[in-house]
Amino acid sequence: MDKLDAMGAFVKVVASGSYAEAARRLGLTRSAVSKGVMELEHHLGVRLLDRTTRRVAPTEAGLAYYERCLAILAQLEETEQQVSRLHDEPKGLLKINGPLSFGTRCLGKVVGEFMSRYRDLRVELTLTDRYIDPLEEGVDVTIRIGVLKDSSLIARRVSSTRMLMVASPEYLKTHGTPKSPADLSSHKCLTYGHTTSMQKWSLADSGKLTTRSVTSYMASNNGDVLRDAAVSGIGITMLPEFIVGSDIAAGRLRSILPKHAPADLDIHALYAPNRYLAAKTRVFIDFLVQSLGKKS
Repeated sequence: MDKLDAMGAFVKVVASGSYAEAARRLGLTRSAVSKGVMELEHHLGVRLLDRTTRRVAPTEAGLAYYERCLAILAQLEETEQQVSRLHDEPKGLLKINGPLSFGTRCLGKVVGEFMSRYRDLRVELTLTDRYIDPLEEGVDVTIRIGVLKDSSLIARRVSSTRMLMVASPEYLKTHGTPKSPADLSSHKCLTYGHTTSMQKWSLADSGKLTTRSVTSYMASNNGDVLRDAAVSGIGITMLPEFIVGSDIAAGRLRSILPKHAPADLDIHALYAPNRYLAAKTRVFIDFLVQSLGKKS
């Protein structure tokens, strides 16, 4: 019997005045309870109980130890309840990470609505287009769009977003509107990435995805930068609908080759594998699915 269990057994013996009754309340044998108390006495080097044939009573040292044990065990129970509530109730600090453009355009509103529902939660939202490991960086939930890397993380699909090829009316007036994916080879393309060399876009062609080489006139690792460049008339870009949808509606951008758009990109919430998933993480992911369940 470990020390905490022995302390609990000792408290029950003092409270009931009987080894047998303490054993009954604890669901243990009388000998196990007696052995636990004897181990405490041996460890402390003092006699804790005076034993008679009729009753067990604490010694002076035993009574002092009993009162301390009561306080320690009560504090331990309170601590365990508080920790358990962190998993049963959404409380504490929730750390969220997401892509920059998606975060500024979509996550801010969702997080605000979420916090108004769960007022005991505090949120730390960081945005970066760099792939992070939530385990290493202490993040509860990270949002990622597109094909996921292999990892030990658990991924839950939240929603999806359409990818659209777009250009400004001014660019199309000057350079012409592509009629087929092959026409892209003669156009200035604005690509997502870190280089300005030849890059490849995956496009739909006769119901199948094909890879098309395009000339990267400008590259950036941020979708809003590419969107701004496209609106200014520099070239053609391919971006998620949540970035360019309002520009298309306002006439600042036009969708081109809609029949050749690539497959939708899935939006996932990633979190560490944990049998006891904290309530704050669970309810936030559920809220994301509810809020963004339709295509973004």
